[in-house]
Amino acid sequence: MLRRRELHLRPAERRVGARGPRSQASLHGERTMGVADVVICGAGIAGISAAYHLSLRKPSLRILLVDSGPPLGLTSDKSTEAYRNWWPGPDGAMVRLMNRSIDLLEELARATGNAFRLNRRGYLYVTTDPCRAEGLLRAAEQTAREGAGPVRRHTGSPGDPPYLPSPPEGFEGLPDGVDAFLDPGLIRRRFPYLTERAVAVFHVRRCGWLSAHRLGMLLLEQARARGVAFRSARLVGVEVRGGRVQAVRLSVPGGEETVATGCLVNAAGPFLREVARMMDVELPVFCELHRKVMFPDVERVIPRDAPLIIGMDPLPLSWSEEERDLLEEMGRSEMLGVLPGGAHLRPEGGPESPYVLMLWPYAARPVEPVFPLPEDPLFPEVVLRGLAGLIPGLRIYLSRMPRPAVDGGYYVRTPENRPLIGPLPVAGAYVIGALSGFGIMAAMGAGELLAAHILGEPLPDYAPAFTFDRYERPDYRARLHAWGETWQL
Repeated sequence: MLRRRELHLRPAERRVGARGPRSQASLHGERTMGVADVVICGAGIAGISAAYHLSLRKPSLRILLVDSGPPLGLTSDKSTEAYRNWWPGPDGAMVRLMNRSIDLLEELARATGNAFRLNRRGYLYVTTDPCRAEGLLRAAEQTAREGAGPVRRHTGSPGDPPYLPSPPEGFEGLPDGVDAFLDPGLIRRRFPYLTERAVAVFHVRRCGWLSAHRLGMLLLEQARARGVAFRSARLVGVEVRGGRVQAVRLSVPGGEETVATGCLVNAAGPFLREVARMMDVELPVFCELHRKVMFPDVERVIPRDAPLIIGMDPLPLSWSEEERDLLEEMGRSEMLGVLPGGAHLRPEGGPESPYVLMLWPYAARPVEPVFPLPEDPLFPEVVLRGLAGLIPGLRIYLSRMPRPAVDGGYYVRTPENRPLIGPLPVAGAYVIGALSGFGIMAAMGAGELLAAHILGEPLPDYAPAFTFDRYERPDYRARLHAWGETWQL
């Protein structure tokens, strides 16, 4: 078919102070637009969630949400829309954040008649490697200790615990934790579409997906009903005096405008670093380009009620000699070696839809964000070839692939793949970002946590794991050198 400046932290205020002055003289000759108690830069899912939670807790706040594009229009609406509480880690902070975020998602779903179609089909982690199976089992037991739910082992013996398959829709009355299938014969009976070489399948249960756009617009609608204003403008400057945010400058049609404010939230997604640098703050973040394929499964290889399926094993791709020569000529010889694990897919749409979402971050590396995204004509075929090793029925498309649609966005990551939520080293400045591929699932918990920081409310025990000043703690810096699997998927 192939024809990081050193971080010097200063204490930051933890609560919104008195409302700023009713007017402020122009600092740069531009006209004054007004006053806001809080300005949020970025109307992706993180910024919208911050506005939602701040307005929910303190409706009297004058909140201005600013973005140069439409809400949810940059990266948030191009996600896989999935969520999970499976986050093996050294302290359980990610599990607790995600459990809280999922709690909030479920509460909102109940209150709105599940307007954003939250389901709980789960994730299937699949491996053909017995050693990797043991590692996954240890990870499952670790996350169980951290609060993700129990591990139920299925070995094909009469004493196995019961297994409750996930329905295609809904989220109520289903188990959490992990169902670990450790018998190949049992795997073939339960999941006949998977490769016969699978030796272990881990069905993680408090997982699934939702409509990210419906969720985001619902949060925005409720925030705006409480007085949050949206402004189509680009943040071009932050006025800081005496170590404190005083105002922001916006680029608008006809020039610049100034908004006096004592609180700025950096929710700028791929442009998180640029906004922080306006306050002379250097954030330890970088961007990775991640694409996804919308693929028409016209042969119905993937069951329409399947969970999200993830292949955990690194693998080489099978190419003909002619294809190998062509890849060499194209300067794409990296495709000829062993590629990392992580190819995954899920059904998209209802039972009549033919579509499947396919992803594989096989070439993730730090890049500068560029829009529109640079093209990679090989991506759909490489993803299909990788997934065909996991789901053999997909090989039917290798000779003639239906036309795919490709989009994607940027994952904004910290070195250890944990978000930044809380104050910055300028009084009145905050950040909610580096939600690296988990923005949709973490948004509700992250927005609530940020609101608690800004309003001076009690913080949950996991809050210190996500603040910017964690990098100044010797114990945390030492831990970074031994950080293990980030469980990005």
